[in-house]
Amino acid sequence: MSRSIIFVAVGGMIGSICRFLSVPFIVGFLPFRFPFGTFAVNLIGSFIMGAAVGMSERFAELAPEWRIFVTAGFCGGFTTFSAFAFENVELLLNKHYGTFAAYAIVSFALCVAVAMAGFLITRP
Repeated sequence: MSRSIIFVAVGGMIGSICRFLSVPFIVGFLPFRFPFGTFAVNLIGSFIMGAAVGMSERFAELAPEWRIFVTAGFCGGFTTFSAFAFENVELLLNKHYGTFAAYAIVSFALCVAVAMAGFLITRP
């Protein structure tokens, strides 16, 4: 097994555990129907992804395995776009069209924006 696969596996395990613990923790603070737990995890993960890529470009001495661990591993396990997609399906099935539109559009726009921010503030 290549070292990269091990880095992805360990990072993914850690990311998945962090997501599993984070989503109900975040939702516990908010009494709204909007799926804030997944929303927050996607924002945080998108920022981390952008920052990891930026840092790997800024600091050439960082091992390539570090970038793989953080991006494909941790962020792959931590972010929840499969959950995001299914939550949108549930919103549509329950006829919460306004919430669906807001959630889909704002999630996409802000995740792209924070990934760019993470990249820009960490690159050379």
